[in-house]
Amino acid sequence: MANMCKLGQVVATRGVANLMGEDNDFAAFVQRSFLRYLRADWGELCDSDRKQNDRALAQGDDRIFASYEQADHPEWKLWIITEWDGSATTVLFPDEY
Repeated sequence: MANMCKLGQVVATRGVANLMGEDNDFAAFVQRSFLRYLRADWGELCDSDRKQNDRALAQGDDRIFASYEQADHPEWKLWIITEWDGSATTVLFPDEY
């Protein structure tokens, strides 16, 4: 697997940041999810989305998208998206997209 893409500025949406400040367990989930992302573990995606991410990582010409879920907290579903040009990586809830 190629090295991780350029992340650019790493940010979290207000919703994610607020919950991280209120709930240490959620903050730990975000950290675990981000570490998975850095290892090119795209979380809960279909095969075609995984392959698209792997191509984007190798070629550097498309955005990278990952989705992570916590079984005992389904409301904690997270997306992590790195822009195609590597200018920014955002951690967000799906309803914040």
